[in-house]
Amino acid sequence: MRDHTIESSKELALAAVDAALTKNALEPILLRVAEQCDYANYVLVVSGRSGRQVEAIAEAIQSGMKELGNDSLGREGDRRGQWILLDFNDLVVHIFYHPVREHYDLEGLWADAEKVELEVPPELRHAAAVYG
Repeated sequence: MRDHTIESSKELALAAVDAALTKNALEPILLRVAEQCDYANYVLVVSGRSGRQVEAIAEAIQSGMKELGNDSLGREGDRRGQWILLDFNDLVVHIFYHPVREHYDLEGLWADAEKVELEVPPELRHAAAVYG
């Protein structure tokens, strides 16, 4: 059973978005998945331009969540910075090296989920411009 209400889960998810943006995470997408699955209310997907940036984004999110009293339940991923998953119970965060994100297309898997509107600087919205 999940610990938080949908609203407190959303606040947690938005705090994770803010933390990711401090490290210039690319194309953050926040999905409300509460109706599609029973293990989380929200899924956040972000990208980095390099393995080092992927690691920095993960560290910023973990640090920001810890300051709010939300330690991650787990962290998984590869050691090369291609992909990291952070589990905060009601929130699951996927941080990808951007070309790997495009390959796995998690947003496509969650096509039926509601996308939460985010305020994101234009230069962090379109990774295609960075890699195009």
